[in-house]
Amino acid sequence: MNKAKGFTSQLVHAERLQNLEQGAVHQPAHHSVLFAYKQSQELVDVFQGRSKNHAYARQSTPSVNVLQNTITQLEQAHASLVFSTGMAALTTSMLTLLKAGDHVIFSQFIFGNTNSFAQTLTQYGIEVDFVDITNHPQIKQKIKSNTRMLFCETIANPVTQVADIQHIKTLCTPQNIVLVVDNTMTPSYLFNGKQLGADLLITSLTKYFGGHGNALGGVVVDTGNYNWQNYPNILDTYKNAEPANWAITQIKKKGLRDMGASISSEAIHQLSVGSETMALRLDRSCASALQIAQFLQQHDKISQVYYPGLPSHPQHELAKKQFKHFGAILSFDLIDSIDCLEFINQLNLILCSTHLGDNRTLSIPVAPTIYYEMGLEKRQAMGIREGMIRLSVGIEDCQDIIDDLTQALDYFA
Repeated sequence: MNKAKGFTSQLVHAERLQNLEQGAVHQPAHHSVLFAYKQSQELVDVFQGRSKNHAYARQSTPSVNVLQNTITQLEQAHASLVFSTGMAALTTSMLTLLKAGDHVIFSQFIFGNTNSFAQTLTQYGIEVDFVDITNHPQIKQKIKSNTRMLFCETIANPVTQVADIQHIKTLCTPQNIVLVVDNTMTPSYLFNGKQLGADLLITSLTKYFGGHGNALGGVVVDTGNYNWQNYPNILDTYKNAEPANWAITQIKKKGLRDMGASISSEAIHQLSVGSETMALRLDRSCASALQIAQFLQQHDKISQVYYPGLPSHPQHELAKKQFKHFGAILSFDLIDSIDCLEFINQLNLILCSTHLGDNRTLSIPVAPTIYYEMGLEKRQAMGIREGMIRLSVGIEDCQDIIDDLTQALDYFA
């Protein structure tokens, strides 16, 4: 589709090179829910999979296709499906590919909402185990004959444990286990999921892909690594095409069509335009995150900093090998005498917000908010201390962020 080799060059020209009408450089927003055909057989062919045209906007539109094509190109993958949110992409993928009696292994460090959904799976007769994703013998020990999937994040939120995707893949392959990787924290500019062995990639497009905090979206990407002929849960209905398309078709039909987590044309446009600056934003945010982590690590009112870019991080060398940059998320613990809520109240430039991957730097007290429902025991198992603060570093001038942290720390004598 595109002869440009550079990441940003590909991205900013991706839409216009998909034969848009009248020379448009952005895909027009298609608001029609229905699509009419002069010949009834044409609509029949859409329903029966012989045509890639559109039947109903819940499953696809021209706008959806352009965004999916762009993401597939960036990930060097086989196919993509976009959804209304990242959680919709995650939940529908699992609910359509798993059935009662299956077993799934989750990283014990996964984000709170994903952890909550893992608990929901057990209500449908699906076995769930949690493992320390950095402990490879423990992963191997948990694998069973009915294990169908292993789910992890590239960098865990908020303690920043890093999963060795390439090694985990070697544990999954002999058992035909689908390796599902959430790369929201390290989108395609930072991490090559296909090359390292991920079978399905789940990304919240709301975060670094869009970057501006103005549109929700998510995507599941089939990298093409997995042979779906080896997967027992593909319905016969969807085996009338090439095996490479079996899973993505089942997710589309059973997830988008039946569950209806469709993305809007307005969101597609905002995410697409926002994505053009992804590399520029990530270069700046990641560089600032490293400087901020180094600053906090040396401060006498900070007891610990969690960031893969620091040599003291347990997976620092792995992160150097696996990612282009170390990411734009870091967390830290204040010394015991400083209350984390009081500290955040002293910040002026840095916003208190639950979002991440935004142009603005955001802070949040982790334990009483995004991980509150988990309870103390699970938080401790994840390495989350009760006073932990997470920073999502934005694109402001780095010194201004450091100055804001400094004045807030100086408030506590």
